[in-house]
Amino acid sequence: MASHEVHHLFHNPIADHSFSADRKTLAVARDNNVELYSRSGNSFQLQDELRGHDKTVTGVDIASQSGRIVTCSQDRNAYVWEPSPTGWKPTLVLLRLNRAATCVRWSPGETKFAVGSGARAVAICSFEAENDWWVSKHLKRPIRSTVTAVAWHPNGVLLGCGATDGHARVLSSFVKGTDERPEPSVWGERLPFGTVCGEFLNRTAGWVHGVGFSPSGDAMAFVSHDSSVTVVYPTGPEQPPKAVVSVSTQLLPFTSLVWVSESEIVAAGYDCEAYRLQGDSNGWQLTGSVEGKRRPGMPQEREESALNKFRQMDLKGKTKDDTQLPTVHQNTISTARSFQESGAHVSKFSTSGVDGRVVVWNL
Repeated sequence: MASHEVHHLFHNPIADHSFSADRKTLAVARDNNVELYSRSGNSFQLQDELRGHDKTVTGVDIASQSGRIVTCSQDRNAYVWEPSPTGWKPTLVLLRLNRAATCVRWSPGETKFAVGSGARAVAICSFEAENDWWVSKHLKRPIRSTVTAVAWHPNGVLLGCGATDGHARVLSSFVKGTDERPEPSVWGERLPFGTVCGEFLNRTAGWVHGVGFSPSGDAMAFVSHDSSVTVVYPTGPEQPPKAVVSVSTQLLPFTSLVWVSESEIVAAGYDCEAYRLQGDSNGWQLTGSVEGKRRPGMPQEREESALNKFRQMDLKGKTKDDTQLPTVHQNTISTARSFQESGAHVSKFSTSGVDGRVVVWNL
């Protein structure tokens, strides 16, 4: 079994979590607030609380270099929080959204961030020094429904986004004056703002819950509500992809994924545990649970026959206590994120879930 570090913070759902670059600060989205925990020995202690949102916080991300924290909420607002002598100082972001914000992530260069929303748009936010505020430009077409997930390409210009219209897309978020012209890649060469570099539909048009680029940026994976994982390998601008590999599983749907390397992905979701997938452009396959307890796709309850279950009920009047799951997480995993990397390989990743736990997994 893979070694892991469990932090049971409280009994409320965690919508999103993020660690600082030194891994000593943990930010978790809890109800209308963001709680900041500081590492003390082998545990995390509540240190501060970011208050300012009126409704449920749906996303939080700590910038690895500057330490600034960005949050978004169902109240249609986003804040950038910076440390000051009197505490964390919030700066309001002009999102201009008429629906809830659903997710947020800093770009690799930390000069901008992306906010997904229920307004069929992604807000690309950058700082305007003259007015001392964050302004946004909207990526709208061809998004036709709520944006559920965003992920940045390593070049900081391309953005992957998943939506409830069943599509995963790669769009250009190039902001003049903020971004440098990116190097040509398999996704495209000229990338003005709003360019659609890829649009992919899963087999059943199920909601896309999570997206992610490979370490090189030459492939993108997304997980859908039909319990599938799809990996796309593009060949060039305005050309059909080299391969689109879809892996159907017998598990409950995944909600989030992490690329471990160019040939391995970890995905987690409603099954309350994380699973490994391995492959390349020729094919991918589910190789098993990170917890290593049983064969993939074989839930624990199937191991006990129905006849034996009813026999126990008849003899003892009750069955065994089934309120405790045989997994580390006791409810749906909402977010999986990279925790520690060595080169292009992820050696540790973290998960958070509806059970109020944050778990760090050692691969």
